[in-house]
Amino acid sequence: MTTSAVALRSAVHAALSADGALLALLGGARVYDEPPRRPAFPYVTLGEARTTDASADAAPAEEHQLTLHAWSRQGGHREAHQIAGALLQALDDAALALAGHRLVNLRFALADVRRESDGRTYHALVRFRAVTEPAS
Repeated sequence: MTTSAVALRSAVHAALSADGALLALLGGARVYDEPPRRPAFPYVTLGEARTTDASADAAPAEEHQLTLHAWSRQGGHREAHQIAGALLQALDDAALALAGHRLVNLRFALADVRRESDGRTYHALVRFRAVTEPAS
């Protein structure tokens, strides 16, 4: 993973961990890069990441796709949708500070909410697209 991807992931985690509206929905600081063995529901995990070269001319840049997962057992899809909405509010077009890199943009790409095979867990998948450049 590139250093820009690590910096982006760290900044996203910090932003979500400090977002009052999200923390209120989660019932506390339940934003995980690696969730505990038996996490309390609801919670959010940082998921898959993809980085590709987006350089133009001689200007280096990278495009990132970052997937976030929200997990709920509140009974029905409502809570999963609310958490997905809070993720969108917290991150879409956010001006995050990245260590050693500049965030050009961070945009919402897609959301998907579904019931898991256990029949009681709802899973919201929220994907963002970001572009980064090396810091000047």
